Amino acid sequence: MDLCAFAYPVFINRVTPSDNRRSLPLASHSQWGLDLLPHSQHRHNQVKKKCGGVYASLSEREEYYSQRPPTPLLDTINYPIHMKNLSTKELKQLADELRSDVIFSVSRTGGHLGSSLGVVELTVALHYVFNTPQDKILWDVGHQSYPHKILTGRRDKMHTMRQTNGLSGFTKRSESEYDSFGTGHSSTTISAGLGMAVGRDMKGRNNNVVAVIGDGAMTAGQAYEAMNNAGYLDSDMIVILNDNKQVSLPTATLDGPIPPVGALSSALSRLQSNRPLRELREVAKGVTKRIGGPMHELAAKVDEYARGMISGSGSTLFEELGLYYIGPVDGHNIDDLVAILKEVKSTKTTGPVLIHVITEKGRGYPYAEKAADKYHGVTKFDPPTGKQFKSKAPTQSYTTYFAEALIAEAEADKDIIGIHAAMGGGTGMNLFQRRFPTRCFDVGIAEQHAVTFAAGLACEGLKPFCAIYSSFMQRAYDQVVHDVDLQKLPVRFAMDRAGLVGADGPTHCGSFDVTFMACLPNMVVMAPSDEAELFHMVATAAAINDRPSCFRYPRGNGIGVELPTGNKGIPIEIGKGRILIEGERVALLGYGTAVQNCLAAASLVERHGLNITVADARFCKPLDRSLIRSLAKSHEVLITVEEGSIGGFGSHVAQFMALDGLLDGKLKWRPMVLPDRYIDHGSPADQLSLAGLTPSHIAATVFNILGQTREALEVMS
Repeated sequence: MDLCAFAYPVFINRVTPSDNRRSLPLASHSQWGLDLLPHSQHRHNQVKKKCGGVYASLSEREEYYSQRPPTPLLDTINYPIHMKNLSTKELKQLADELRSDVIFSVSRTGGHLGSSLGVVELTVALHYVFNTPQDKILWDVGHQSYPHKILTGRRDKMHTMRQTNGLSGFTKRSESEYDSFGTGHSSTTISAGLGMAVGRDMKGRNNNVVAVIGDGAMTAGQAYEAMNNAGYLDSDMIVILNDNKQVSLPTATLDGPIPPVGALSSALSRLQSNRPLRELREVAKGVTKRIGGPMHELAAKVDEYARGMISGSGSTLFEELGLYYIGPVDGHNIDDLVAILKEVKSTKTTGPVLIHVITEKGRGYPYAEKAADKYHGVTKFDPPTGKQFKSKAPTQSYTTYFAEALIAEAEADKDIIGIHAAMGGGTGMNLFQRRFPTRCFDVGIAEQHAVTFAAGLACEGLKPFCAIYSSFMQRAYDQVVHDVDLQKLPVRFAMDRAGLVGADGPTHCGSFDVTFMACLPNMVVMAPSDEAELFHMVATAAAINDRPSCFRYPRGNGIGVELPTGNKGIPIEIGKGRILIEGERVALLGYGTAVQNCLAAASLVERHGLNITVADARFCKPLDRSLIRSLAKSHEVLITVEEGSIGGFGSHVAQFMALDGLLDGKLKWRPMVLPDRYIDHGSPADQLSLAGLTPSHIAATVFNILGQTREALEVMS
C-alpha cells in the first residue's frame, strides 16, 4: 500500500506538460486529446477550424450525387457481426457508404437527417468495437439512430421510416433487440444505462453499457442527476458525449443557428486525457476504500493536481461528478474512435468513463452543413439539390398562428414574455424572438426549469407564456403542480402538438395534457376548435392574471377561417362554450379541434335525414355547466368527443352530470376519446382511423345509439 502511495510522483514526473503536447503515436495510448484532431487532415476532406473544435466538410461543391452511389461494402453488412473482420480502411469506406445510404433513404421518406449524419463514424466504430446486442448501446436522442438501424438488420425497411406499420423514427425496444432503450425524448440514457450497468453487476454478467448522449441532450437536468449517481455507485459504464455545438432540435433563430443553452464551455475543448492518470485514479480508489478519511482527501488532491498540471485547466465538472473524462476526440476520425473505444473497453477498471466526442451535425451533406437547422428534420427532398418537397398549404400551421397571436398581444403589453425549452422552431417562438429578442428565453432542453423560471417571472408581475409540446410538458408536471398551480401563479402554458402527431408516433403524441392539467384545482383549461379561436384563447390567457391557464392546439394547419383583425384576439368569457349547429335528438359536444370532426359527422348523418346539434365546449375547466345542462335536458343522446386520453374532457362532463342528476333519467351519454393504448406512428388519417375518431366513426356512433345499425354500417363504408 505504501508502494501505491509513493507511486504518484513517479507517474506525474513521467508525463510532463511538454510531453503532453508532443504528438505521440496513437498505438501507444499515452495521449488522447486535441492533438489527435489534426490527424484527420490526411483525409480528402478540407478541414475547417471553428471555435471549440475542428469540423470538416465533405465537399465545398454546391451539389450532391443525383443517383444513389454503389455501396459494395455496406451490401455485405446485415448485422454488426459482419463488420468484425474489416480493416480500418474498410471501416472508413463503410462510413462513406453508410452516410450516402442515410441521405438517400431519408430523401424518400423524410425524417431526422442532420443528427444521424453527424454520428456515422461513431456508429461504425461502436458496432465494430462492441458486441451488440449483448453489449448495450443507448442512443440519446433516438433520432440520431438511423445509421444504427441500417447496420442492425433494418436497412431493407428504411423506406418505411415513420410510416404506418414501418420503422420508428426513434429507437424502440419492440422493434429490434439492438435497440436497448426507447428514446423519443432526451437526456434519459445515462439514467437507463446506469440501471442496466447495476443490473448487470447484480446478475453477475460482464457486458458493456454505452450511453451516447448529446445533440443538446446534455442541457437537461436528468443527465446531471444520473452522472452524479453514476459517480457515486461507481459501476462500469461508458458515456459518450456527442458534442456538435448545437441543440438537436430545430432551435435556430430566423437569422441563423444558435449554440445550445448551457453548452459545455470552451474550456472543455482544451481538456485532455491520459491513461497513467486513469490508473492512478484506480490506485487512489483502492487506497481510499481501505483507509478512507484523510488519505481519501490526499489521494483525491493528488489526482486533481496531476490532471490539472497536464491539462492546464483543472478538474472538469465530469470529474467532480465522478466520471473519468477522455477527450475531446474527433468524432469523424475512425482511427481515433476505434483505438480509444478499444482501450476503454479492454481496461479492467471500475467506474464510469465519459468520452467527449466532437461531431458536426449534417456532416457530409453540403446542404445540411450550411442550413441554419442543419437539416434537423426534413420532408422528402432531392439529394443533388437539397430542395425539400414541401407542399404549399392554403393556410399556415397552428404553430405559426400561435406565434402571430402572441406577437400581437406582446405589441400591446410589454410584460408578456415568451419561454421555450430548446424548441424555437418547433413552437414558433423563433418568430417571437425576432420581434422581441429581449423578451424571449430559450432555457435549453429543460422543461422543469422552464416552468419554474416562468413561475418566478410571474412572481415579479410579468406575464410568461411557456410554449412546450404537450408530450414534453409531461417532463415538468411536478413543477406545474407545486410551483405554479399550488401557488396560483398566472403562468400561461401553450401546448403544441396536442393529440395525434402522425409520423413522430407515441413518443410525441399529445394524449394526456387535458387529463393531467384539468385535474389541477386552479388551472383554466381550454382548447380552440380552429385557428381563429386560437387567437382568442391567446388573448384570453393574456388577460388571466389571477391563476394559471393553458390551451392546447394540434400539429398541422388551420382550416381557413377568417382571422381577427391585426391578429389581435378578443378574450373569451371564462368557461363559456357555444352552439354551432342547432339540432334535435342527438348532441355532439366537441373539445378542441375534434369539433371539426363533429361538424363533418353532422353532415354525414344529415344525409340520412337526421339533424343533430353540434356544440364547441371551448373549456374543460371550468366547464360551461349551463350549456351542458341545456344539452342534456333537450336531447336523447349526448356524445362528448375529444382527441385525448381517458380521464380528460369527457370525464369532467360525466362528473358534473352525475352530481347534477342529469344521468338519473333517460339521457344516453357516450364518450369518444383516444383508445387506452399507444398508437404507433403513421399518417394522421391512419392514426385517426385507428383511434376511432373520424367523422365516420362519430356518425356511426350516433346511429348505433339510436338503434339504426344499417345507417351505421353505411357511413362506415
